[in-house]
Amino acid sequence: MKLNARRPLFTALENLPFIAILRGLQPTEAAAVGQALAAADWGLIEVPLNSPQPLDSIERLAAAQPQTLVGAGTVLSANQVRDVHAAGGRLVVSPNFNPEVVRCALSLGMVCLPGVMTATEAFAAVQAGAHGLKLFPAEMITPGVLKAWRTVLPAETLLLPVGGITLKNLDGYLQAGADGFGIGSALYQPGMTAAEVAENAITFTAYWRKRGAN
Repeated sequence: MKLNARRPLFTALENLPFIAILRGLQPTEAAAVGQALAAADWGLIEVPLNSPQPLDSIERLAAAQPQTLVGAGTVLSANQVRDVHAAGGRLVVSPNFNPEVVRCALSLGMVCLPGVMTATEAFAAVQAGAHGLKLFPAEMITPGVLKAWRTVLPAETLLLPVGGITLKNLDGYLQAGADGFGIGSALYQPGMTAAEVAENAITFTAYWRKRGAN
């Protein structure tokens, strides 16, 4: 089950290594914003659970974009994992490492990305079966730290910095061994129109495609 759940994550990251973090999204905005992201080739979306009616937004996104790996961020308990699964979510992202959250997500065949900030947490999360690690907050985990972790963690471990990521600091993390990124306020902020989100998403996509062509 773990490998089956991990496959769509790998596929999405290989295509475009960005997770859209839609903190503050309103359910009425979900379909249009989801379409804007899909048009820009984004295959990973999370709606943090401290957003307005997040499960409603997740349900709408999952229904409208079945090809996209949609789920929740700020998932703190096993009960929340089950709620996200019931809403059609397949992705669980947390700011911390909670073994119960990881176990529940794995039992439901969901992709699980717990947050870690120390090497001890990173190893514990990997041993628990996490599909990848959210390095959070990235402002406190420099490329140098990521590079050091990369030398000791299992080679297949996915490392995804989240927090303050912009086009200006991507390269440093990539050179250190990052596999992808969570993109929050640089992509979406409450009150943005779908057109504005589309413009931001296209900018990130164009940057990545140009980088790969060089």
